[in-house]
Amino acid sequence: MRRVVCPGSFDPVTNGHLDIISRASRLFDEVVVAVLINKTKKGLFTIEERIDMLGEVTKEYGNVKIDKWHGLLVDFCRQNDIPVIVKGLRAVSDYEYELQMAQMNHRMAGVETMFMSTNPLYSYLSSSLMKEIVKYGGDVSGLIPETVHERLAARLQQPG
Repeated sequence: MRRVVCPGSFDPVTNGHLDIISRASRLFDEVVVAVLINKTKKGLFTIEERIDMLGEVTKEYGNVKIDKWHGLLVDFCRQNDIPVIVKGLRAVSDYEYELQMAQMNHRMAGVETMFMSTNPLYSYLSSSLMKEIVKYGGDVSGLIPETVHERLAARLQQPG
């Protein structure tokens, strides 16, 4: 069975994330979406909320599993017998950082990294940008799943 992990914070998941997950699901037998826990950062959504949202928006794919992890991604890969990491690249600046991580992951555990260029429709998206726009009542239609938008708006928009 060909397995791949798609890691991230997904706070919240965007259509750019879903594009990469969807494309990976057509190339691999199983895609494990790993919500990485960063204890030094306070997310907008809890890990459980992120897992729930990801489960909702990926349920149409029969081969996507959602999990969480704290620690080195290569340890997650070892413990779950996953030989490949898939990462979406939005810009050259993403590549410079991700290449260094890919080389270290390969050195540490022999884990390969597959880079996917992001669909140009989503190349400017980030979870941070979506939070900022929704906070001030901006329109993010088509950029995040509707169920995620509803949760994000409920969390961020203040009456007034």
